[in-house]
Amino acid sequence: MLTKKHVLGVAACVAMALPMLASAAADQEAAMKDSNNWLHPRGQHDNQGYSKLSQVNKANVKKLKMAWSFSTGVNRGHEGSPVVVGNMMYVHTAFPNNVYALDLNDNQKIVWTYFPKQDPSVQAVLCCDNVSRGLGFGDGKIFLQQNDGNLVALDAKTGAKVWSSLNTDPKVGATNTNAPHVIKDKVLTGCSGAEFGVRCFIAAYNIKDGSLAWKAYSTGPDAETLIGEGFNKDTPEYSALSVYQDVNGGNKIGGSFKPLPHDQLKIGEKELGTRTWLKPQAVKDGWQHGGGSVWGWFPYDARTNLMYYGIGNPSVWNPDVRPGDNKWSMSVFARDVDTGMARWGMQMTPHDEWDYDGVNEVILFDKAGKTYAWHHDRNGFAYTWNAHTGKLVAAEKVHPFVNWATGVDLKTGVPNKTANASTHQDYNAKGICPAALGTKDQQPAAYSPRTGLMYSPLNHVCMTYEPVESKYVAGQPWVGATLTMFPGPDGVMGGFAAYDPMTNKKVWYNKEKFSAWGGALTTASNLVFYGTLDRWFKALDANSGKELWKFQVGSGVIGNAFTYGNKGKQYVGVLSGIGGWAGVAMNLGLTTPTDALGAAGGYAELVKYNAAPGGGALNVFSL
Repeated sequence: MLTKKHVLGVAACVAMALPMLASAAADQEAAMKDSNNWLHPRGQHDNQGYSKLSQVNKANVKKLKMAWSFSTGVNRGHEGSPVVVGNMMYVHTAFPNNVYALDLNDNQKIVWTYFPKQDPSVQAVLCCDNVSRGLGFGDGKIFLQQNDGNLVALDAKTGAKVWSSLNTDPKVGATNTNAPHVIKDKVLTGCSGAEFGVRCFIAAYNIKDGSLAWKAYSTGPDAETLIGEGFNKDTPEYSALSVYQDVNGGNKIGGSFKPLPHDQLKIGEKELGTRTWLKPQAVKDGWQHGGGSVWGWFPYDARTNLMYYGIGNPSVWNPDVRPGDNKWSMSVFARDVDTGMARWGMQMTPHDEWDYDGVNEVILFDKAGKTYAWHHDRNGFAYTWNAHTGKLVAAEKVHPFVNWATGVDLKTGVPNKTANASTHQDYNAKGICPAALGTKDQQPAAYSPRTGLMYSPLNHVCMTYEPVESKYVAGQPWVGATLTMFPGPDGVMGGFAAYDPMTNKKVWYNKEKFSAWGGALTTASNLVFYGTLDRWFKALDANSGKELWKFQVGSGVIGNAFTYGNKGKQYVGVLSGIGGWAGVAMNLGLTTPTDALGAAGGYAELVKYNAAPGGGALNVFSL
């Protein structure tokens, strides 16, 4: 029952809306100034995953103990992190996407709950597990993107539903797992469904009533991808019609993908979202079913009013039936928050042949008076751009085992593909590194303004990849490839590393037995926190990578480490509950090596370290 005490406590936290501020989310913006809060899926709008809290430091971190825990009641993969504002914490779960409001001043008493009624069949459509990646906060509301496509606004004081908008339709394979991002007077969300031939997008809804403000598709005409005059004005090379000599002719064994010389590029072209999808195709006008999922973490720069995000793989995974660059899949974009119009965009993997899903987060940071955008792509390269102009500053392999390309042209952004890593229908290409999981999954890296370094969880997984014939049927899986996965050449499946984002050179690297799928946290005391699939929650020295503390939680970690302050004490926490491709295989008892798109074979040993199904719990630590 909601008592007067609880109502007043919540009201005190969410009634920060300041009339003099233009933004409808003024309460969010005001609360972000207090480091005790965790208001954004990644802490702040810059996506750095950094906290100014420093009570927990190198000298005392070894004294961290479990302060409290909370069972979510859902035994599946748990990504993201809670939202903390004042004395209130808002916790989300995997499907059915329950939400709990906890009073931190009253022994984490449940103030309200929201249990959505969703069709269980939605779970069969979700790609890569039935997770939710978190909540949004602003305008006195908690925002939840349900797996069934409904974007929901809940009253932060009571949990009552304020409005709901249908963002995607599961009947055609379009679902959603991302955390809504509140920016100014809008709530941003995305779309997943590339493995069902869905044409995906990013969308902005008005925070007051849930009406659609704008929608930008990943593929298609310029008018629908919101590309207008001035797009890529500083980098016209990114708007080339075709970047490889042979890509328009279809793939061959050891196919030729030699980049076109700069003087032969047809640059500054328009309508690339349709013109780079060439025949023959599995469906007419392949861009209409072109994939390009969007469900990552969206940073925002108030100085330029630009937000940034990554776009996923094209549909179908068989590259033979979609010759051409397949723009604007596999790209990073910068857009105006008010209008959705694109300022710049660069395709990282033209004509993707390996499902190198480009949705990973973008992180903003400042250096020498300029703002940069950093992105660790699944294709095995880390990219740094001038955030305002889109000019590529650095692009570097994150690990030597990456073998599908030798490097990236800094002027065009075009990777130099390796011929023997090329794929085509009914040809089993072997020893491709990285696997479709990439060198980093969607769980985010973190940046420390104190050290100037990026800290990234890693996959070290390679694969065999064979495209196969697959016909599009609305609402049915449309993958068109089989693959197996196995550890990389150094004998492990993961790691955790620090990089200099101005060069993307590695500073230090720690091996992990399994892929590191826990999102990272950095703090002002030069600590880095992250979790592992074999149930460890760890703290490292941000300068050296030395392990300073670890605690074994109840299930593998794919959640994001976070921190908050309450009554003068710093707390550090993480959601546990194994999931993702590996979790799907384990939780469903899949044993054939190619099951779960190859994850069943690659991560078979996880059953020795985790019980199935994975348990969902929030773990919170303090001194």
